[in-house]
Parts: sequence; structure tokens; C-alpha cells
Amino acid sequence: MSENKAPHVAKFVYDFTEGNKDLKDLLGGKGANLAEMTNLGLPVPPGFTITTEACKGYLENGEEPAALRDEVSAHLDALEARMGKKLGQADDPLLVSVRSGAKFSMPGMMDTVLNIGLSDKSVQGLAKQAGDERFAWDSYRRLIQMFGKTVLGVEGDLFEEALEKAKDAKKVKVDTDLEAADLKKLVTAFKKIVKKEAGRDFPQDPREQMDLAIKAVFESWNGDRAKLYRRQERIPHDLGTAVNICSMVFGNLGPDSGTGVAFTRDPASGHQGVYGDYLQNAQGEDVVAGIRNTVPLAELERIDKKSYDQLMQIMETLENHYKDLCDIEFTIERGQLWMLQTRVGKRTAGAAFRIATQLVDQGLIDETEALQRVTGAQLAQLMFPRFDEKAKVEQVGRGIAASPGAAVGKAVFDSYTAVKWSRSGEKVILVRRETNPDDLDGMIAAEGILTSRGGKTSHAAVVARGMGKTCVCGAEELEVDTKRRRMTVPGGHVVEEGDVISIDGSTGKVYLGEVPVVPSPVVEYFEGRMHPGADDADELVEAVHRMMAFADRKRRLRVRANADNAEDALRARRFGAQGIGLCRTEHMFLGERREMVEKLILADTGEEREAALTELLPLQKKDFVELFEAMDGLPVTVRLLDPPLHEFLPDITELSVRVALAESRQEPHENDLRLLQAVHRLHEQNPMLGLRGVRLGLVIPGLFAMQVRAIAEAAADRKNAKGDPRAEIMIPLVGTVQELEIVREEADRVIAEVQAATGTELKLAIGTMIELPRAALTAGQIAEAAEFFSFGTNDLTQTVWGFSRDDVEASFFTAYLEKGIFGVSPFETIDKDGVGSLVKLAAEAGRRTRPDLKLGVCGEHGGDPESVHFFHEVGLDYVSCSPFRIPVARLEAGRAATQSTGSDHR
Repeated sequence: MSENKAPHVAKFVYDFTEGNKDLKDLLGGKGANLAEMTNLGLPVPPGFTITTEACKGYLENGEEPAALRDEVSAHLDALEARMGKKLGQADDPLLVSVRSGAKFSMPGMMDTVLNIGLSDKSVQGLAKQAGDERFAWDSYRRLIQMFGKTVLGVEGDLFEEALEKAKDAKKVKVDTDLEAADLKKLVTAFKKIVKKEAGRDFPQDPREQMDLAIKAVFESWNGDRAKLYRRQERIPHDLGTAVNICSMVFGNLGPDSGTGVAFTRDPASGHQGVYGDYLQNAQGEDVVAGIRNTVPLAELERIDKKSYDQLMQIMETLENHYKDLCDIEFTIERGQLWMLQTRVGKRTAGAAFRIATQLVDQGLIDETEALQRVTGAQLAQLMFPRFDEKAKVEQVGRGIAASPGAAVGKAVFDSYTAVKWSRSGEKVILVRRETNPDDLDGMIAAEGILTSRGGKTSHAAVVARGMGKTCVCGAEELEVDTKRRRMTVPGGHVVEEGDVISIDGSTGKVYLGEVPVVPSPVVEYFEGRMHPGADDADELVEAVHRMMAFADRKRRLRVRANADNAEDALRARRFGAQGIGLCRTEHMFLGERREMVEKLILADTGEEREAALTELLPLQKKDFVELFEAMDGLPVTVRLLDPPLHEFLPDITELSVRVALAESRQEPHENDLRLLQAVHRLHEQNPMLGLRGVRLGLVIPGLFAMQVRAIAEAAADRKNAKGDPRAEIMIPLVGTVQELEIVREEADRVIAEVQAATGTELKLAIGTMIELPRAALTAGQIAEAAEFFSFGTNDLTQTVWGFSRDDVEASFFTAYLEKGIFGVSPFETIDKDGVGSLVKLAAEAGRRTRPDLKLGVCGEHGGDPESVHFFHEVGLDYVSCSPFRIPVARLEAGRAATQSTGSDHR
């Protein structure tokens, strides 16, 4: 599945007969796939595509490329000749749609206008040609509504309110019950809205309509909702969108016409069958907007068996051709089936794993390609908890299970409130009649989405699945009143804004109050409490099990855990860890032991310091004995003490107050005063860049020697007990090789003493963390004294950027993300250009000095999917991450080893 990237673009417009599915960069996903379906001989309405290069030229220069208008005119002439009619002609008009289509699917985020070419004159011709006056005026009012909102920037609610008034006047509930005379009046009302709000008349020239619509689609690439969606989905901002000009076919010509969306498999579960929605006497936007409730696609067999059978055959053709789940838009015009779009469909996490294994079993793809069909982010979603089926619940509704998960939160009825409450730390459920692209902010902020209208192909469902967000759609029995900020449930109970509700995206059930959750079956599988089996949950576990096995066979990177105690180590081992890449010994000194470390730091004499170290040694040794036992046979990298000093000292403010109160009361306070003087002496303005890591070990004699002795004695005990300890000692925060050489000399002496005392040969590798820019830049020198490097990318990110993580994430990171300075936080995904360049440089320099140098990473980037791919590319040996991220890292390591440029299932 490779993509042909045209090195030189000689033209800006391609007919549907000219392209193919591999030209997504140039023609966008929609245009490339329309061309592919045309090549396959499927019934696609004729049309042409304006390339992404034209869009980029327009956005860069503020005007269309000079050659574009002439090329569009030439292709429009050819289309008119083929169709035997002119765009917008009075007696028998050609009408076209103008639709966006970027390389990656961005459902509802950019603009579309249907029925271009209708005017006060041509609407009469369309009525005569179709023999249906109502249809013609319905199409005209749709054009004015879409054009007014999309092209002229008129508030969409104004048109909706006028439509509601027309239905109220007629005493009907759905727009299909409006007659031609009603729709004529509505057209007049819509034109008045345009005149008032846009300051101009609705354009009657069909070419002006088309040209303005093309520009509007170009500009929608940089619309707020499109930019937000790209940031959310990590889609590059410089791709631009193509524009597809397609001759119109009409689903609103009566009961023998309609429009629908179909999936070759269920996008929620992955199961094979007939999935999708159909709406009689409607245009395509009616289905995805969710404003009218659809019927299941299976109903089409009863309504129009000929079209149904043809659609089933086309769906099979497309799935076998694309070798994947396909998402299809179609229209039936008076019994004639037309294909309007196909794409590789968005799917839930569970569906992704099931479909990948199904396609392997069907022989359509191999294991390597299957790994590209799933992601670590999807696996992480499957590890989220689910609702407890045994809990007492109050179910108040049920809709369509559109995107799985268990979501609990306070009901909110608009996006602004969802964002505002979420930023205040509240968990919210966004409740709407139906969502539209303007709701994207609120959908991102919410734990889940609940709508009373729409189906599996509505905007809410498609976008939620793409984001991995829990969603229940089409819960018809729930009466949502967004103006009064309330929802009425069967029985008359009213859910006010702020009331807690729970939604289950796997069953479609809606509950009052908070429903307790239980572990995911996938987590139970990794914990060893569930095994692949026959029922639905086990089927998912079986798919995950197989994909993990594929990944483990393919990957080169080993995956270790960040773990500080035996309990975490054992859990990590169950999750597939191949050792411990980071044991943070400072975590062993919290609680009761904190006072011992405080004594050590504040010791005035050698005797006091020696006493503190003697007290700590057996406790440290016990910790390591337990850890080596839990990880027997696997490497355990122990980082020597690396706390910012203030973490082990009394709070200076509290201590000052205590001393002041004691002095005012004339109470004894000599010890507190002595302690306060010592804390003042050691106080640091920026502890993260102060006396910590190797500096602490060099300033406090005997500290690192005590830790090395504890490690060595624990390893000797374990070895004498017939175990296989594989301890590695890591020196933190080294900035120069001289620091490492001094500590290493002391460590080698202590290890030799333990070997002599126990009669046990010990092989303890000694290495360092690379977490300072200077260490990365002098890695060739440092490798002379280190047997391994472990990149501490958390601190390296802080020191490269000059960020204090605890401060900046709460202060200005949100603004940086919104302004596009960051696509994602550099603490979440590694900054390849800055931090990544230092990692690559240090890895190469270190191995030039010591070819067998072992390289790993132990920051939380080790469990981030995108970062794992980077670490694979630069040649690290392993990544280390928290226990629950180990399966994600294993899967992504396998994907990295089998990455192919053509597979991108965004």
C-alpha cells in the first residue's frame, strides 16, 4: 500500500477518470478514492478534483493560482458536454456539489455545499425536469442554507429557526412534511436572512456560486474547528485540502430515492454483517447531521431490494480491493444507486484488533500489515475500566452504542460549559440533540457524548470513534432541551445541568448517577486472570493476545519497567516486562525512613553521618533482595539516590513558624533552631537544578557507597540462594566524565569488598543517566567510564527547553497548544528536533567510544507510542516505562520494526 507522491505538479485539476487511490497527497482521500471507484467501474457521478497544491497556493498567497480558473473552466466544459446540460441553465440545469477532501479523514471539520447551480430561474427548470416541484424548492432552500452558513458566514441557527417556524406553522414535525408552497416561502425567508446578515443578495450566477464555494472550502482548512481537530489527531497543518466538484444526484426525489452510509463491518465491534444507516427522501447531509433518525441499512432490502443487492456486491468488492473496513456514502436516485465516497473507515479500538486478526485469517493481509492496523493508543483504550454489571443501577434510556467505554460525569448541554467545567477539574458528559462540527471543543473536553438523535454514522458517532471517546447516539426516549439546560427521561424525571449521569458506549445504555467500574478484560488478560475464550469479551482478548504475539515476534526493542518495589516488579513482569529499566531508590526513603535521610543530610560530624548510613544499609539491602527475587533472571537497573534536596528536608516555612512560636512562648527550641539554621544553609532557589543526583553522592561521603554495598550484598545473597540476579548500577545527573569516574572508583572498591566477604563473584554493570545537555554533548567521553546509558528524557526535556515541568504545564502549555507552538506537550511525546537530536547524538558518540554500549530510555516517553518509534529508529536497545504502559510499548515496538510508509489508519 504505497502512495505515489508526484514530484512535480503540472496541473491543478484532475478528472475522476485520471487519478487513483495512491494519490491522496495530491487529490486528498475523497478525490483519490472517487477516482479509484471510477477505475473499478463502480457507479460514480462524473466530476473532477482540484488538488491540494491549489489549496496551498491559495492559502500562501491569498489568491488562487493563476492557472486554476482556466483549468476549472476546461473541466467544467467537459463535464457539461458529458452530462448534456449546462451548470445552472434555466430549463434543465446541471447541479454540482463542492466538497472538501483532505489526505486524512476529518469528518465534518471542513466545508461542503450541495446543489450549486440553483437560482430563482433554474429552480423552475429543475422542477419541470424532475416532475416534482417540492423536490426542486427543497433543494434550493438547502443550497441557500448551506451556502449562507458555509460561504457567507451567516449564523446557522437563523436558518434552523426559520425552518422550525415553517414546520410549526404547518403543524408538522419533520421537514419532509412541508409542501412546495411552504418551501417557496422558506426560500424567501432564507434569502432575507442572507441579505440582512451577509449584506448582499444570494448570488444568482451559478459560476459565482461555484467559485465562492471553492474558496470557502480552501479557507475552511484553517478554520478553528479544523485546526483543533488536526491538533487532536496529530495531522500535519501543511497538507491543505483538495476540492471535489461532483455532478449532483438526488436522494430527495421521493420514496424511491434516499441516501445512506454503510460499513463493510461494524465499526464499533468489528463483526461482519450489514451495518449502516439509510434515510428515504433525503440528501447526504441529513444522515451525518443526525437531524432525522435513520433506519438500519438492513431495511433497504425491504425498501429497494435491487439497490440493496447491488450495494452489498459493491461493498464486498471494495473491502476486498482495499483489504480493510470501508466506510461508504451512497445515494439512490429513483432506483439508481450512486457511490459518492469510500474510505478506510474509522473504528473503535476493539474493532481495530478484531478486524486486523480477521483479515489475517481471511488471507487478505499478513501479520506485518496487521500490526499497522492497530495502535498503542487503541490498546490503551481497551485497558480502561468498564461498568460493573453487578452494580445496582437506574437505567433511564438506551441509544445506539456508537463508541465504547464507560463514561461518568456531570451533564452539560453546550460545548462552552463542557470546556469551562473540564478546565476546573470536573468530569462532564456532553448532552446534545445532535452534535455538529462546532461542538468539537466540548467533545474533546467531555468524558463522553450522549445525543438523542442520529445513528452510528452521525457526526457525534464518527468523531467520537476517531477520538476514542465514549459515545451513545440516538437515545430517542430522552428529551433534550438545550435552551433550558435539562433532559427529561422516561417517567418524567428531569436531569438538570450538573446532575451526574453514566453512559455505556458498548451497550448504548444511559444511567442516572455514578455507576461503579471494574477492570477491563484486557487488563485481566495481561494480569493472567483471563484467557482467550469463546464469548464476546474473550473474543477481544483473543484478538489482543494474537496481536501482542505478532508484535513480540517482530520487535527489536526490549521493554522494561519503571518499578521501585517487588509488587510493581511482579505486576510489570506479568505485563511482559523484560526487566527493570529504572528503580528510583529515593522512593524507598519516603514515609518512616525520611527522618533517617534527614539525619544523614543534616549530620554535622562523621560519626553522625556514619550512624545514619549504618541504620539505612539493612533496610536498603532488604529492598533489593525482594526486587531481585521478583525479577530473577532479568536485568534490574538501580538508580542511586536522586531527589531534589528539599524533598527530604522540613518545610522551611513551617519550621520558621515553629521556632518563632517557641521563642515567643519562651519554650525550649534548640533542636528546631539548629535544624532551621541547617535548612537555611541548604535552601535552594531551584532544587531541580541543585544539590541532587551525583552531586549529592559526592558531597555526602559514604551515601553512594552504602547504596552500592546494599545492592552488591543483596545480589550475593540472591546468587548464593541459587537465584540469578542481574543488577545494574546507574549514576544520575552526570554532567562530566570526572564525576562518573570518582563514583565508579568508589563503587568498584565496595563491590570488590563484598565479593571478598561473601566469596561470590558479582558482575554489576555500572552506567549513567544522560539527562543533561552537557552529558549528551560529551557522551563520547562519558562512555569511557560507563557500560550503559539510560536517557532520562523527563529531565533532559526540562533542561533542553528550560522548563520546570511542575510550573509550565499549569501556566502556559495550554496557550502554546492552542496557538500551535506545540502539536503535543514535549513531556508527552519526545521533541525529536531538540531533545531527540541530543539523544541521537549521544547514542552515536557513546557507541563510537564503546561499541557494546547498552542504550535505553527510562523517562515516561518510553511508553509513548510515537516516541517508541523514534527510539527504535535511533538504535536504542530498550525502553522502560510504568507497568501499565508496558503492553503499549511492546505493541508499538513491534509496529516500529514493521513500519511501512503506506499504512496510515488515522
